[in-house]
Order: sequence, then structure tokens, then C-alpha cells
Amino acid sequence: MQTSDAVENPINRILIANRGEIAVRVMQSCKELGIKTVAVYSTADRNMPHVLMADDAVEIGPPEANASYLNIDRIIDACHQTGADAVHPGYGFLSENAQFAQRLAEKGITFIGPRPETMHQMGDKIRARQLMEANGVPVVPGFAPGAEQTSMDTFRTEANRIGYPVMIKASAGGGGRGMRVVTSEKELADAIDSARREAANAFGDDTIFMEKFVQAPRHIEIQVFGDRHGNIVHLFERECSIQRRHQKIIEESPSPALDDATRTVMADAAVKAARAVNYEGAGTVEFIYSDVDQSFFFLEMNTRLQVEHPVTELVTNRDLVAEQIRVARGERLSFAQHDLKQTGHAIEVRLYAEDPMRNFLPATGKIHKFAASTRPGVRVDAGITDGSEISIYYDPMIAKIIVHHPGDRSAAVDLMRQALHDTVLFGPANNLDFLRDVLAHKEFRAGRFTTHFIAEHFPTYRGAQVTPDLREIARLSAGLVFFHGGSRLHEEDRRKQERQAVAAGGGDLAPWFDLEGFELWSD
Repeated sequence: MQTSDAVENPINRILIANRGEIAVRVMQSCKELGIKTVAVYSTADRNMPHVLMADDAVEIGPPEANASYLNIDRIIDACHQTGADAVHPGYGFLSENAQFAQRLAEKGITFIGPRPETMHQMGDKIRARQLMEANGVPVVPGFAPGAEQTSMDTFRTEANRIGYPVMIKASAGGGGRGMRVVTSEKELADAIDSARREAANAFGDDTIFMEKFVQAPRHIEIQVFGDRHGNIVHLFERECSIQRRHQKIIEESPSPALDDATRTVMADAAVKAARAVNYEGAGTVEFIYSDVDQSFFFLEMNTRLQVEHPVTELVTNRDLVAEQIRVARGERLSFAQHDLKQTGHAIEVRLYAEDPMRNFLPATGKIHKFAASTRPGVRVDAGITDGSEISIYYDPMIAKIIVHHPGDRSAAVDLMRQALHDTVLFGPANNLDFLRDVLAHKEFRAGRFTTHFIAEHFPTYRGAQVTPDLREIARLSAGLVFFHGGSRLHEEDRRKQERQAVAAGGGDLAPWFDLEGFELWSD
């Protein structure tokens, strides 16, 4: 399929209504297409890489997201101020906000994403479930109550009909919020009450529904793409089962769980889901897959670009961001289904400022040094640089490390382990050592895992052990640092860094703090 020569909506300048690595990623594709870019930033992000990379930049408010990156009026004002004729929302923030897309359309600004009505349809989890069921997409057995069916007695009756365990979910939910697993009737009332409270606080909507909790579940999603001319394709699957707190930290493609026949059936179901809403742009249909009987069920559709889109880009050799822009201009998809092939194996890990020893509690602080692997086959998507601050206001992602190997999964896992070994990170507590340990685990290497992998194999993470070799490297390299008396670090800051290193389980910093009389980051 060839791209149409006719461009219905010429796009000359794109405002990226986001920050960090996804803003940088979008700008890279814009530059390749010869399109000017506009960054927006809060006062906390004034010196972040995405601001410096853009052709133009506009400050839109204080650090709090509600006053800046979620402030629709300020973003529209920035479009008018800079002459931006399109907005790319990235992921998170306003990316799935139908009101935002509608407001842009009313102002004559192109939203690089699906139509507002599609976002509204799929954003309501109960409505989406009903729509999928009506269109022959398999859904988990469950109960989606109407306004008149919300009594606790009704929930008890339906839970007994479905069969325990069940999962309580927020209709407007995402990111693991408003979700509760219930194993017996005595837990049901408390779980419903707490899920409603969390949903109300997170989304302003306490509507919930209930589904059968699938045993031995995997989280597998299908990337789909559509245009306004009725063309819809899939770009194969991503395995996203390695999660903590219901949030992904490792993704890969192909999935080690699927055979070709199951892959085809699941992909066809995803295309059917996209056709049900006349989907335009990049979207992801998420399924829960049972290792027990190989059944799968619709979970939700994300009407945006996913964090893990690089995995798909690498196995298909397609630029998904550039394709989003072409579709938003009114062009036909630049590829047909028969043009798409799944080649090699790709894996992505998310490097977070968080403490795996404290239930992955988010961490803050300055990135003193970040150096990623430069091996062939390694890609790094980052929105930080040395000196950047990880603040309390935003998602604590530091970078995404993605590898692609033309061979099999085992070769890709080995390449990722090498890439993580190469990575140097000095700064706040982070999950680098944890990721290394997950990649080294025999069950992960064998591809035998479910969404419970971390809870089962790392229930209480104690941190990586400091090896004698690393301790010796620290001793031999002591000439690179100064004696305490010559330090320019304030004593309190030094102690804080020591505590962070110890809290992170030692890792790369621990050998230095074990050497009395020396410290890092002295000039």
C-alpha cells in the first residue's frame, strides 16, 4: 500500500504536549520529516533536554501537572503563541483525554491521535467491554453494573456466579489504580469500598466493575494502526507480563508464550476491536492470556502511543511516530498487512528512579552520571542528562533501554544483560540492579513467567550483592576521588547519598562508601 499523495491536513509545526523521553522521541521523528517542533515545560523542567532540543519552547506553568502539562488552556495558548498547527500528546498526561482532542479540533489544531469519540468510547472500561462483546471480541466473564445495580448484595450475587477469585476494576482506571483481587466473599465489601475511594481520588469517577481473575495470567498486547480511509493493520504483539504494582517494567516481542496460530487469532481479534470503533492512528489492544488453557480475553484499548512502542519499531523496522504524523495529515497507511514482518527479537527495560527494596517507592534526586551502553543493537530513549533532576512531580522514569537481536530470544536476553552491565548510573535510588537480577533469573531466561513473576520470585528484594571484583575496582580507582577533607559536598548531602546507596542495596555506589576516607563527586 502506498502513501497517498494528497495531504488533507498539512502539518508544519508540532507542539509536543509532554516532557521527558517521549517528547525527545517525537522530536526525533519530526526532524526526520522536516517538521518544526515546539516544547512546553513547567518551571521545574526549564533545562530538560526536550526543551533544548525543540525549535521553540514555551513555559506553561509551575511544576504541578494540573497547572502545566494537564492545563488544556495553557497548551492551546502555546499553540497560538508559536503557530503550532498540530499537537502530539505523547503518553500519559492528556494523551487519552477526549475533551483535549475536541478542544483542539474546535480551534483548528490537529490532534495526532484518534478521534475524540473513539477516545471516549474506549476510555470508559465498562462501555468498551460491552462494545467488544457485541463485536465478537472475547471478554473476561464479569459484571458491569448499571446505575440501579450497585448494591453490595448484587455484587455478592454476581461474584458467586462468576466464581472467586475476582478482580475489582475502576471503569475510568489505568496504571493499576482502583484494582483489587478478591479471593473470597468476606473480602469483597472492603475491596469494593477501597477500589471506589482510590478510583474517585485518581480519576474523579468511582464507577467500578468486576471480572473473573484469570489464573496464571500473562499480559500480551497487540499494536494496531488505522487511517481515515478504513485501512487497519496490526504490527504483532508485545509481551508485557513482567510488572510491579500492575505496571510494566519489561516488554518484549515476540512473546515467548504464543505459537503462530494463537498469535494470528489474537491479532485478528485486535483488528476486529479497532474496526469496531473505526480506529485512526496508533493504538494498542491489551489482552490477558492464560498459560493454563491458552485462552485470551480483551482487557482494554489504549488510544495512544505506548511507552513500549520501541519494541514494535525494532521488530518491524517501522517508525510509529512518523506514521502517526502521516495518518494525522490524512494520508493512507504507508504499509499493508502483508508488508509487515516480525524479525528478530526485541526487549525493553524501563530504568526508574525507585527503590526495589522499599516496594519500588519512587525516588528523587539529581542524576550525577548516566552512561548507557553503546553496543550494536542497543537503543536508549532518554529524556535526562547528567545534572537532570528527578522530581516528585512526575513519573520517575530515567530512560528506556531497548535491544534488538536478529537471532532468537536467548540472544536478545544476553544482549540486554550486556547492555545493563555496561550501564553506569549515579544518582537517586534506582532499579538497575533489580533489572539485572530479573534478566539473570532462570525462569525469565526460559520464558516461563506470568504477571505474578516479581511477587513470586522477588517478594522481598534485598539488593544485588557487591562482588569482590567491584570492591577491588573501587579501591584501585580511588585516585579518581578526593579525600573527605577536600570535598565540596555538604556533609548532609554526602550522608544522604550514602543512605540512598545503602537503601538501593549497595549496587554500583556501595564499594565507594565502604572505603573510609573517600567519597564520590568531588571536584
